[in-house]
Amino acid sequence: MNKPLASIIITNYNYERFLSEAIESALSQSYQPTEVIVVDDGSTDNSRQIIANYRERIILLLKENGGQGSAFNAGFEISQGEIICFLDADDILLPNAIERAVELLHDPNVVQVHWPLSAIDAYGKPLGKLIPDQPLPEGDLRDARLKKGIEGYVFSPTSGNAWSRRYLKQILPLSVDHFCFSADSYLTFLAPFFGTIKRIVQYQALYRIHGQNGTSKCTYSWQLNQYQKRITALYEHLHQQGIQKDDFEQWESSEYSYLQTLIKVSKQLEPFIPPGKTYILVDMAEWGSGQLLENCQSIPFLEKDGLYWGAPSDDATAIEEFERLRREGASFIVFGWPAFWWFDYYIEFCRYLHTMFHCVLNNEHLIVFDLQSDVCLG
Repeated sequence: MNKPLASIIITNYNYERFLSEAIESALSQSYQPTEVIVVDDGSTDNSRQIIANYRERIILLLKENGGQGSAFNAGFEISQGEIICFLDADDILLPNAIERAVELLHDPNVVQVHWPLSAIDAYGKPLGKLIPDQPLPEGDLRDARLKKGIEGYVFSPTSGNAWSRRYLKQILPLSVDHFCFSADSYLTFLAPFFGTIKRIVQYQALYRIHGQNGTSKCTYSWQLNQYQKRITALYEHLHQQGIQKDDFEQWESSEYSYLQTLIKVSKQLEPFIPPGKTYILVDMAEWGSGQLLENCQSIPFLEKDGLYWGAPSDDATAIEEFERLRREGASFIVFGWPAFWWFDYYIEFCRYLHTMFHCVLNNEHLIVFDLQSDVCLG
């Protein structure tokens, strides 16, 4: 029996620093036959010169900038593989990733295989953390998706998935307006309505953390707008599966309400932090990957190479890490309500903040200290 063709579709926008490693990892897969397609989404850096070095070994598609959904559509349209893997140009596939995925996708009922990724920094140094850090689900997940909603599930980012072509043909092309970002999570959400899901427990790709990943720069207002568009598209696909709107109205309103709350919090915070300032955000990583403020960068706390690293072990660690971030330029520290318990638990750390800095906001959602003040004002 002939082995099925696999397609690795690398989507790139201004990732010249990392692009060669992504392409090399795709070309070095143990599984053959594999075609490598590079979709450059209107890069303005030197990406296209780098891609030109591989012209004889890849299929190249150059297009105007249109976002992730647009790049997915374009790459899939010219692909021939029965197994599809979308690879972000800042990530790296391990050599056996496609081979292991193909083994599981031989089952005609399987539409998606996913795996965790191991985080690395901009220079390729391992960070000792998996993305996601919770076990991925597998099996028949249809009922679980309906119960938990569009954001209430564990999923792997773009480079942690392989798809059956028969599934993607039913979903793609995506609306470019609806899916300039988050196309990967949308495909993941819908997959259980078309078949079963398999997982590979061991990580099969490296996820690069470099401060410009995905939607981490996007505000919650923008995310709400995108959420509403995705919901509209989701209605259409679920209706085609015989699922009525009443079956998931409850989780829809829950997600909408949560994003609305975070937008309210953003408006409360906006008068206190000027544009361009960096602030430490203590929220126990419960507020997701969005930004509260436009043109202001948040730093998770505790932080290591841009990733949330959990609560501090003690007051001394909290103070030490806080001072490190302050020396690196953080101008404010913002406590969200999920971390208000810190003021009862890390008593010395919080006393230190109250002693050294001005508390400029204290309400039911936020406690904010201005780290630029030199005099204790209480």
